[in-house]
Amino acid sequence: MSEAHATPNHDYHLVDPSPWPLTGSIAAFVTAVGAICWMKGIPIAGLKMGPYVFGAGFLGILFTMASWWADVVREANDEGFHTRVVQISHRYGMILFIMSEVMFFVAWFWAFFNTSLFPAFATQYARDAFLGGTWPPKGIEAINPWHLPLLNTLLLLTSGTTVTWAHHALLENDRRGLKLGLLLTVVLGATFTGVQAYEYIHAPFAFKNSIYGATFFMATGFHGFHVLVGTIFLIVCLLRANAGQFTPKQHLGFEFAAWYWHFVDVVWLFLFSCIYVWGSWGAALEGVAK
Repeated sequence: MSEAHATPNHDYHLVDPSPWPLTGSIAAFVTAVGAICWMKGIPIAGLKMGPYVFGAGFLGILFTMASWWADVVREANDEGFHTRVVQISHRYGMILFIMSEVMFFVAWFWAFFNTSLFPAFATQYARDAFLGGTWPPKGIEAINPWHLPLLNTLLLLTSGTTVTWAHHALLENDRRGLKLGLLLTVVLGATFTGVQAYEYIHAPFAFKNSIYGATFFMATGFHGFHVLVGTIFLIVCLLRANAGQFTPKQHLGFEFAAWYWHFVDVVWLFLFSCIYVWGSWGAALEGVAK
């Protein structure tokens, strides 16, 4: 039976039993328990073990992810289970995942526009009093969109061109272009994260006590997290490219990383134009004389 499974006579992949869904679930549960105990100061067995439980669970998640993806890579490259039909199914799965991420950001844009478009909504007396009937709220000094946010926009747009260059280089079997394009994309993504961290540290408003700060940090912060995840995604692709695991006809991992990165780029363009530019109209800007 094992021989028949190793040489399938059909286009579909019947996966072997895997321990990783179980280990991933256990690790996620341990992480959640550790995080709750850590944030709430709840002792475990009389000791403040929250941070250690959280760390153990998080390491378990990382181990599960690395092991599971290693199995997928082996199934694709060594065992040849990723036929054209299987690849189509994987593409559908990635498209659905990105669409779910789109709806995730729709929620944050909804929160932003619901407040910014109706700062003096007739039925929301508390909102009117809190915001002063204007957006940005009175007393808010907004971040100048034409300084660091513009720089980050240029960084992400450039990274979109470098990852596209890497993809086309792979299709032409240009290994040097693939590796260089991926390396530049990783550097640009990491630079974006560094610039955003600097911007957050020096932001003239805080997350708390302001609906402006709450909507700003939730939307841009989750985008920054997606940039970090995408950068790690591309680093893994760079390591796999150095190992020679991608071919012009077999490179789903890199293709999905490129899709994800372009999605991150598009979301940032909406964030920049809506929250940074339009959302700061009428407010005093950081670093600009009043």
